[in-house]
Amino acid sequence: MQQQTHIPAEAARRLATQYIALWNEADATRRQALATELFTRGAAYLDPIMAGEGPDGISGMVGAAQQQFAGLSFNLRGEPEATGDCVRFSWSLGPAGGPSVAAGTDFARVDGGRFSNVTGFIDQKPGDPPPAS
Repeated sequence: MQQQTHIPAEAARRLATQYIALWNEADATRRQALATELFTRGAAYLDPIMAGEGPDGISGMVGAAQQQFAGLSFNLRGEPEATGDCVRFSWSLGPAGGPSVAAGTDFARVDGGRFSNVTGFIDQKPGDPPPAS
């Protein structure tokens, strides 16, 4: 039987917090540094709207999303959960101090303390009511 990886709660929270910081980082150089720290070299990201590969591709994808959602920021919702080598966490997107305009849940696989794969799901599309907390 293969030994199962266990990600401690504090590591899951740190990774999810770094991920949210990446999505909020407007400076391309700092965003690239965050992506390199957070994602493995061959990492992949996929959600219903966009996809990216490797830290460079994911950082560029986030930069493009920021242009689309100018003036809004991402926030972590609730506590991340980990099982095996996977982390699940939820986020919201909205103006500072205002209601969310979008929200989602992301599932990430962790390899060596960094994300190797992230799959995002949209829980609230712009125009929909906010999801239950």
